[in-house]
Amino acid sequence: MRLLRGLHNIPAEFKGCAATIGTFDGVHRGHRKIISRLIASAQSNALESVVLTFFPHPRMVVQKESSIKLIDTIDERIHLLEETGLDHLIVHPFTHEFSRLSAEEFVEEILVNQLRAKRVIIGYDHHFGRNRNANIDDLRRYGKQYGFDVEEISKQDIDDVAISSTKIRKALEAGDLALANEFLGKPFMLTGTVTRGKGLGRKLHYPTANLHIAEDYKLIPAKGVYVVQSQIGHKDYYGMMSIGTNPTVGGSALTIETFFFDLSMDLYDKKIQIEVLTRIRDEKKFDNLDQLVRAMKQDEQFSLNYIKKYT
Repeated sequence: MRLLRGLHNIPAEFKGCAATIGTFDGVHRGHRKIISRLIASAQSNALESVVLTFFPHPRMVVQKESSIKLIDTIDERIHLLEETGLDHLIVHPFTHEFSRLSAEEFVEEILVNQLRAKRVIIGYDHHFGRNRNANIDDLRRYGKQYGFDVEEISKQDIDDVAISSTKIRKALEAGDLALANEFLGKPFMLTGTVTRGKGLGRKLHYPTANLHIAEDYKLIPAKGVYVVQSQIGHKDYYGMMSIGTNPTVGGSALTIETFFFDLSMDLYDKKIQIEVLTRIRDEKKFDNLDQLVRAMKQDEQFSLNYIKKYT
């Protein structure tokens, strides 16, 4: 897959394409069904397959929803889209200026002049242009005018995407990773840099990797303890992760701490990606550290039993 950061980076030799447009947050089963259809349509018409996506999320710009939380960071989204077999992914900056393009300006400047689209695969309910005032019927009319075909994604498929995205977010917020992962079609991931913590885990014989996630728009699952997996140095490691404030020792800041089984290497300052497999329990405030350690041993046993079945 070729990644292009911005429409202005489309090379001059770029030929006609089949394109679809969307945020694709989560790149879940519903999204992948649409992308598979895009790729098949492109191949059957001897075209390149292109996904045009945006960052920041349009709602962050137009509605100033700075509090919006996304299933994936933009880098995670790129990684997941790369796995689909696309020819090209274009990540274009969404700005106020871009949002003010009229429908015809969007078609002529973006679809025709820059993407050189020959086929546009779009949802039945897709609206575009300033104030989202044009729909798929307008796009078909523009297609006849400018020489591209419009392929409609059915109501059922679009509804499946919307329902899946909502259910994934709600499941993550409730800590139901089993359900979230079922809709995603893969484990939910957290990507960040390992930073130094207070060293409490080491004192309790459970040294943890403290994950710092720079992107404040990333959706973090509910507080609790989870079974996790990560590929570090081309090897898979399993572990248990705590998301919470460490109430037993009077903590207040949210931390993401992972104890990896059978891992002895120094992870400080390393960027790692952790897949969250299932939830063990809620975060609890224990009366003392001995109770906390007993609970962690139970968490460890739960994790090892789960991993044995998972692998």
